[in-house]
Amino acid sequence: MIDLYDEYTHLTLDRRRFFDHLTKVAGGTAAAYTLLPLLESNYAQAAILPEDDGRVVAETITFAGADGDLSGYLARPAAAPGKLPAVLVIHENRGLNPHIQDVTRRIALEGFVALGVDFLSPAGGTPDDQDKAREMIRALDPAATVNNGVAAVSFLAGHEASTGKVGSIGFCWGGAMSNQMAVNAPDIAASVAYYGRQPSAEQATTIKVPLLLHYAGNDERINAGIPDFKAALDSIKADYQIYIYGGVNHAFNNDTNAARYNKAAAEQAWQRTIFFLKTHLS
Repeated sequence: MIDLYDEYTHLTLDRRRFFDHLTKVAGGTAAAYTLLPLLESNYAQAAILPEDDGRVVAETITFAGADGDLSGYLARPAAAPGKLPAVLVIHENRGLNPHIQDVTRRIALEGFVALGVDFLSPAGGTPDDQDKAREMIRALDPAATVNNGVAAVSFLAGHEASTGKVGSIGFCWGGAMSNQMAVNAPDIAASVAYYGRQPSAEQATTIKVPLLLHYAGNDERINAGIPDFKAALDSIKADYQIYIYGGVNHAFNNDTNAARYNKAAAEQAWQRTIFFLKTHLS
């Protein structure tokens, strides 16, 4: 059922055909309706770090993108002693939703200026409807979207609260974008990708910054690109770490998705991520 949902969310299966297939797999319409909420994200469960937590100051901002303004969710520790390293947080293919805002606050609490960018800003911003958000993501111009990411990195590098050292972290669609920041953003100092599509081998051989790459053991679609990515990185003696978490599914870090979230893998990956960012951005 998770593979079926992945085909729906990432590939070409439309919602009607997805539900028809789910009904067959589940054994009936009633069972399919019961299972569907487990497969979809529930943003009511998003706040591991609530919006009103006094340890973090967060606000919605607008800043210049590559070709027009972008909206973003900027968070930082309330009691920061001075300038802090910065982290660009890149959302999944559902846009800048409450879950990614929560992840942005969590990163800020670790001692960073964190910016969750709404990459759907050029299309009017992230909608409440997850299906609509996925359609909008598919319609984005890839080159323009990468350029907006590069602009966001530059914005963070020059932010008054930032030391100028910037890392990126992305999840799913955002993991692929975080890899693209390592390829394209001159101001990036380190990159973290959770189960993100790999850049081409040609692009990979241009990477000069440390990488931390998290993959789900059951994620055959994304994992198919690992060997070529590793070979390209090894050819230039790149500084990278790869972790494959056995027995877990794509999006295992998303705690709003009951069918995918794996607490043990998510916590271990998070600890590795924060250590990596602090090491390379300090």
